[in-house]
Amino acid sequence: MPAEDDVWADVTAVILAGGVGSRLQSVVSDRPKGLAEVCGRPFLAFLLDQLADAGARRVVFSTGHLADQIKSAFGVSWRGMHLAYSRESTPLGTGGGLRLALQLISTPTLLIMNGDSFCSLDLTAFVRDHASHRRAPAIVLARQENTARFGRVDYDPEQRVVAFREKAASSGPGWINAGIYALERSLVAELPTDRPLSLEREAFPTWIARGLRGFPNTGPFLDIGTPESYAAAEHFFAQMHRIAP
Repeated sequence: MPAEDDVWADVTAVILAGGVGSRLQSVVSDRPKGLAEVCGRPFLAFLLDQLADAGARRVVFSTGHLADQIKSAFGVSWRGMHLAYSRESTPLGTGGGLRLALQLISTPTLLIMNGDSFCSLDLTAFVRDHASHRRAPAIVLARQENTARFGRVDYDPEQRVVAFREKAASSGPGWINAGIYALERSLVAELPTDRPLSLEREAFPTWIARGLRGFPNTGPFLDIGTPESYAAAEHFFAQMHRIAP
């Protein structure tokens, strides 16, 4: 591994892929939504490639619904990365699933990715930025012309997050949660273990007081959570390949 990528020595990537994906059931009903086919490949393969390109070494999948299919699809390695699987027996939400996965993680820093979205950015730069700001919790932000479907994230000139606005209360152009986070293991260990928990609705708003930072990114963003957005996925990746250097 090149010296410039040593930042990954202390980082484990976690892909949150435990959700049922109820909104996508009408078009993808026989598999987890992360295995929905895009350009002839399971969607999660694009996230694994993004991590491998950045220099990641370890990936833990947080799984639940139809978990065996994900493990069967990817096995224990991908382009030199070691893959492991945490499986929830009952739905735990994004926060609960992440907390459960800690038993498979020994590194101090976690790079978390939602398993149903893709954001084009320099992951190594994001991890380095997290380290350079005393490892305060950090969230990647994507620019959208209309935030109504996603909700909005407000941040100050120092890139500190100041507010999360609900979907019903936001519209027009702005910044949204892009589904990629840098968190310290010690912070995740504080999450409760006795109930389901949403990172987005419960944890992040409380972490504003812990110095939660936004990392604005203007690269392409895709969420496959609805039939309409999933239908746009092949064009999205085709366009990305055309504009790649």
